[in-house]
Amino acid sequence: MRSDIPPNHPRFISLQTRAHLVDGFQRGLVASEGLIAHGRGEAFDYLMGEQTSKFSFSAIEAACSCLLIAKRPVVSVNGNFAALCSTEIVKLSNLIPARIEINLFHRSSERERLINQELENKGAKNCLGSFSNESAIVPGLTSSRKFVHSNGIYMADVIMLAMEDGDRTQALVDMGKKVIALDINPMSRTAKTADITIVDNVIRVMPIMINTITALKREKGIDYLKNTINQFGNRRNLANSLKAIVNGLEKQSNSE
Repeated sequence: MRSDIPPNHPRFISLQTRAHLVDGFQRGLVASEGLIAHGRGEAFDYLMGEQTSKFSFSAIEAACSCLLIAKRPVVSVNGNFAALCSTEIVKLSNLIPARIEINLFHRSSERERLINQELENKGAKNCLGSFSNESAIVPGLTSSRKFVHSNGIYMADVIMLAMEDGDRTQALVDMGKKVIALDINPMSRTAKTADITIVDNVIRVMPIMINTITALKREKGIDYLKNTINQFGNRRNLANSLKAIVNGLEKQSNSE
């Protein structure tokens, strides 16, 4: 990990995040294509002011409520997600509780093994993976992401995923599953297809989700959770995200 980035640098968090991903790439967790995908997401984060909006907080509460009332929740993890948030992934899955399944688009048994090891080092136990003898196939997919664990994503009623490809999100919705997406791009297929999309950077979202789930479990009952989900509208949420981007651009233009 790079140590030459001064903490007072105006882009410190962004540069540290990039360094985490490069480190993940060098250790075999992140695919080279994942670095490109992060760059695209970082651009959207910049346009949205690199902060969590009030509508993202609403989406987070709806997502946490959905995870808490789920019977078989699963957190789907890819290389980028593991490199950036492995500690938070384990904490969140333990709080819900939910199973963790490693599922990769650029699929290799070695990379899955390394990601599993990374999560286990942070305290995860019994992570699922598509390379086991208990794999199943998601109907309608041709990519490697069609392979899932038969007792994980295949049987889940609620799936949370981050930095996902739209084809699999659509296929999971078609299977009748509720999908929660962490996607900073409100125009992506994943964002549009998911039931609940949190349009925000995962490094900010995950700690907020952990705090939110802790508070909901302590203070709220099942009726509150159901009502929160019923009041949430993803189309409205995505529209608000796009407005935030436009407003951010207008502020930049007016400040010149």
